[in-house]
Amino acid sequence: MESPGGWTLQVAPEEGQGLCNVKTATRGLTEGAVSGGWGAWENSTEVPREAGDGQRQQATLGAADEQGGPSREVGPADGGRDGAGPGSEPADRALRPSPLPEEQQGCRCGECGKAFSQGSYLLQHRRVHTGEKPYTCPECGKAFAWSSNLSQHQRIHSGEKPYACRGCGKAFRAHSQLIHHQETHSGLKPFRCPDCGKSFGRSTTLVQHRRTHTGEKPYECPDCGKAFSWNSNFLEHRRVHTGARPHACPDCGKAFSQSSNLAEHLKIHAGARPHACPDCGKAFVRVAGLRQHRRTHSSEKPFPCAECGKAFRESSQLLQHQRTHTDERPFECAECGQAFVMGSYLAEHRRVHTGEKPHACAQCGKAFSQRSNLLSHQRTHSGAKPFACADCGKAFRGSSGLAHHRLTHTGERPFACAECGKSFRGSSELRQHQRLHSGERPFVCAHCSKAFVRKSELLSHRRTHTGERPYACGECGKPFSHRCNLNEHQKRHGGRAAP
Repeated sequence: MESPGGWTLQVAPEEGQGLCNVKTATRGLTEGAVSGGWGAWENSTEVPREAGDGQRQQATLGAADEQGGPSREVGPADGGRDGAGPGSEPADRALRPSPLPEEQQGCRCGECGKAFSQGSYLLQHRRVHTGEKPYTCPECGKAFAWSSNLSQHQRIHSGEKPYACRGCGKAFRAHSQLIHHQETHSGLKPFRCPDCGKSFGRSTTLVQHRRTHTGEKPYECPDCGKAFSWNSNFLEHRRVHTGARPHACPDCGKAFSQSSNLAEHLKIHAGARPHACPDCGKAFVRVAGLRQHRRTHSSEKPFPCAECGKAFRESSQLLQHQRTHTDERPFECAECGQAFVMGSYLAEHRRVHTGEKPHACAQCGKAFSQRSNLLSHQRTHSGAKPFACADCGKAFRGSSGLAHHRLTHTGERPFACAECGKSFRGSSELRQHQRLHSGERPFVCAHCSKAFVRKSELLSHRRTHTGERPYACGECGKPFSHRCNLNEHQKRHGGRAAP
């Protein structure tokens, strides 16, 4: 059976059965079919939609015998179209099966009720619910639910791009990428949005687009509850919690959670800073950095807090601040249970446990877990204190030092303990104080397992194991492991305590 301008799916008969023609979805769907037919298609898919190009192609383009089912021949009603790579025509667009008759729905998923014609398809589909990923890449360890997705992924390592466009020669790793690309040549966009009239070459793109109108965000993070309209954005966000950074810089090895961040980072090695400030000429790698910088000239703070009215230059700063009102800390350390306002804070905190110190001083070699600490340290060599207090003129190496100092003039103590009501100038001071109530001691000595409330206490304690004595007397040269011991010693010389 053939639909106007469409495809015909012919199923070869098994023994004792007559030949049957099953009409498939056509390329030239009417607007009504697009806007009203999603439900029927959603419940009819025999092959798990989560499978990759190869999986879906295998199940529909004559390789179904490997799945234990009949072979299927597919051909275009108009005799085909030039430009396809291996395989022939778009399997993921033209081969959406019709709803299964009730008597054929023998394999039904107990989780979601979706039905399949073969048990092997159901087993594959079950991985959506169980999260099972039995196919692991030997190169990088990334795991996949389907072997076809692993095969497609391995082409990233090998550089293989077997699907070439006959129109322009551009090659692709996946068949679906080729099909998507070919639509740029044909200009065919049969899937039209009933809300705004915008047209798309693929039904899946239309489904995603329609979420901009409905506001639907079906992908919700199980850790923090944040929801996303697109699965790709959800997967990138999940790396905030897992700490996964699959995109590594080939020059310095620094890894990123998103490929776009790696692309921006590579500009640093290339020396490219294409975004220059028209006011002072300072150039930036990222346009976002330029936007944020320009607000320092205008003093613009377009993001005010609805609770207290405090305004911020960046939306991320506002989000971080708002959590001080709600005490929300969605990013929790798996090692010690300490929770943080921002994912970046958690990433930095993890280095306390791993001991990683990726930021080294070029002058003395001292290494730091945080880049901000390195920048502050480098000013001990240069003597620079660029952050001066407008009230008393006292200068500081870091902006955080100035911000903390400013509270001594205002008397403000915005961080109050919910247990006893005691208030503090800084959130870190409050966190340390709260451990007195909870008994939490997250900083554990690797030598003797003794635990401490503060990191500074752990660092001081470690010297009892290492024998390090970094505080030397300027008069006689006698070294001490603790500054307080040096101060006591200097009083014997009649001198002042060490600064």
